[in-house]
Amino acid sequence: MALPLSDLLMIGGGEKKLAACLVLLLLELFLEGAESTASPADIENHLELGKEFLARGQLSDALTHYHAAVEGDANNYLTLFKRGTVYLALGKTRFAVQDFSRVLELKPDFTAARIQRGVVHMKSGEYEQALLDFDQVLQEEPNNGLVLEHYSRLAPAQEQWLLVQQLIQHSDHQNAISMITQLLEISPWAVPFRQARSDAYIAINDPLSAIADLRQVNRLTQDSTEGHYNIAQLLYTIGHATNALKEIRECLKFDPEHKLCFPFYKKLRKVEKQLVNAEQAREEKQFAECIAAGEAVLRNEPEETMIRYEGHKVLCTCYTADEQFGKALQQCKEALDIMKDAQVYCDRADALLGTEMYDDAIHSFQAALDLEESNTRAKEGIQRAKKLQKQSERRDYYKILNVKRSASKQEIVKAYRKAAQKWHPDNFRDEEKKVAEKKFIDIAAAKEVLTDPEKRRQFDNGEDPLDPESNQRGGFHGEHPFGHFQHGSPFQFKFHFN
Repeated sequence: MALPLSDLLMIGGGEKKLAACLVLLLLELFLEGAESTASPADIENHLELGKEFLARGQLSDALTHYHAAVEGDANNYLTLFKRGTVYLALGKTRFAVQDFSRVLELKPDFTAARIQRGVVHMKSGEYEQALLDFDQVLQEEPNNGLVLEHYSRLAPAQEQWLLVQQLIQHSDHQNAISMITQLLEISPWAVPFRQARSDAYIAINDPLSAIADLRQVNRLTQDSTEGHYNIAQLLYTIGHATNALKEIRECLKFDPEHKLCFPFYKKLRKVEKQLVNAEQAREEKQFAECIAAGEAVLRNEPEETMIRYEGHKVLCTCYTADEQFGKALQQCKEALDIMKDAQVYCDRADALLGTEMYDDAIHSFQAALDLEESNTRAKEGIQRAKKLQKQSERRDYYKILNVKRSASKQEIVKAYRKAAQKWHPDNFRDEEKKVAEKKFIDIAAAKEVLTDPEKRRQFDNGEDPLDPESNQRGGFHGEHPFGHFQHGSPFQFKFHFN
């Protein structure tokens, strides 16, 4: 409580000085306040600028000047009304209602403000408040066509919202969604309606539609840590870890220590990083790194089905590419048990080809086609599988040299030298020499095909470029692939191994 001047004069020496300082401080603050009060000319200037920005559609700039005008004269109902309409245009309905309500306190007979407030209530699903405003307008203007039209829609909308709540209680979510969608045509800003429809979408397993409604809820409430958290959870549930991470970071902007968002962020960041690392390693053909990252995803997320699906899916791809076909088939199965996907079926088919299970591979490619009729990889895969099945009855050059299909030319040459030394016919006698001669011919043929890029490509596509029955360019023609040695034994030349 401030002391009277007479009391201040009676205070002792030190206390007098302190009191004097307080008086001076209060006077200074009063003078500052008086100096900051805008003059009528300043207010008029702000109103004019606000009007100009409004005409150009620059709503935020217009709002800034209307703010300044209201600060200059907080009791000017017209200025408040103008600011309220700008708030409304910006979708800031809560602030618009506050301004319209203040206008009606200052001037209760200002019908335009009452109509606007009633419309905001109606569009926000607040039907009781809208009825009160429209009733009062119709008492003064019983023939107001716009208000009569709005008024006529309120009672049916109230009844429909009650019916929606009953449908939700009986788990009739599909019909509830249809009726809420109709209500949102009247009340697009109704947070309870959008929240209810989002919940119904979740109930029928349509998370993307639920997320769209939750984003609108977030925008309308102009919050919201809870909204960002719920959206992040839904995104994570459907396997969209990167988008979920972006959403949870928005939550942490509002509250860095949020009790739900922060723990979820720590887990999500770890899982998302491993998924990104796995995908990057796959693109760079670093399959060991891809496998390590994919396995880390499964370790860090033991429960969420669609995140685990993403982990199994990338492992299916990378184990197949790394020619670890047994592990690949297990990961592909785990992924397909969660969700049927054409890419996974194709990866599984490639793994089956690696284990020479040609019929099963063809069936897996066909399953991919059943999901996506235009899937080029599956169509070409079926043809490749059939050729490889036919080829399996002939020589497999990779098996002959005991190398992987992904082996480099250097690895192939090294394997060839090792096999040629082992099976050179000069090392054998009698019947064993005949076996060695056959082996040696196959080894030489394997080296020729696999070190020639074009011939290797033909072989990988299911064609043997050295098959005399195949009219392929670059192969040997005639009855024997080594027919050009027919004037002497093919083993009367020397090999030099460095």
